[in-house]
Amino acid sequence: MEGTSYQRFPKIKIRVVKDDYMEFELRETDASIANALRRVMIAEVPTIAIDLVEIEVNSSVLNDEFIAHRLGLIPLISERAMAMRFSRDCDACDGDGQCEFCSVEFHLRAKCINDQTLEVASKDLISSDHTVIPVDYPDSATGEENKGIIIVKLRRGQELMLRAIARKGIGKDHAKWSPAATVTFMYEPEIYINEELMETLTLDQKKEFVDSCPTKVFAIDPLTDQVVVNDAEAYTYDEEVLKKAEAMGKPGLVEIHAKEDSFIFKVESTGAIKASQLVLNAIQVLKQKLDAVRLSADTVEADEQFGELGAHMRGG
Repeated sequence: MEGTSYQRFPKIKIRVVKDDYMEFELRETDASIANALRRVMIAEVPTIAIDLVEIEVNSSVLNDEFIAHRLGLIPLISERAMAMRFSRDCDACDGDGQCEFCSVEFHLRAKCINDQTLEVASKDLISSDHTVIPVDYPDSATGEENKGIIIVKLRRGQELMLRAIARKGIGKDHAKWSPAATVTFMYEPEIYINEELMETLTLDQKKEFVDSCPTKVFAIDPLTDQVVVNDAEAYTYDEEVLKKAEAMGKPGLVEIHAKEDSFIFKVESTGAIKASQLVLNAIQVLKQKLDAVRLSADTVEADEQFGELGAHMRGG
């Protein structure tokens, strides 16, 4: 209908926030926006990663290309990535990608001088910018800091010297620039139990019904012996309980629907940027893309209205 507005105002409710993990609810929108946000988080939020490696000395057991590949996959703290320039667009270095505005330089020098194996790790990389350093992962057993990600192991007499250039990029170009380890969303389930039909089951049948769900969505209340929803969000839409109800001759025992406008997101970061910042950056990137679409639509409309005059005014 002419004049009808389909504008929606999505809402976010944060459940869990940690440095490398975030869980939140996205409501009052549809799957297209939820999936767009997920894809932007994975592939279009920029980070910094090593993109060029110049190896001066390498007498280790790994060849130059192997080491360069390993260096590229080391996550770097990328809090300033949004403010950096893409090397291809940097006018300070004419796109060479080796200036302070679009790159960060690293050096590594290591040599084993005794019989004990020397582990060369990400913490041995010396950065020209103290804000862009390899991500530090605490030891999962002790919680203490460790030497980081192992690059190569050296024996007596072996040596590794190199220079590396890190640049801004996005996961769409290469996975090393993706800030997300995992981004998932699911429809929020609505589960209704038909209490009248449930009362016709014996306790053993109720237990059989509850056990048919592989993710333990249902449970039996020990006080009332009633089947209750234990964890609705554990439901994976496998329909096992629906099949079980039909097999028991009780179709309609439960009804399970997905809320079409409510999604539960789980975001895990590589550590390059915090999970909360990953979500905020994704929203910013998505907004920029939508602004570009709007500008494009306005341009087409202007061309239709003014024809060649509109193109001439834009310099086309």
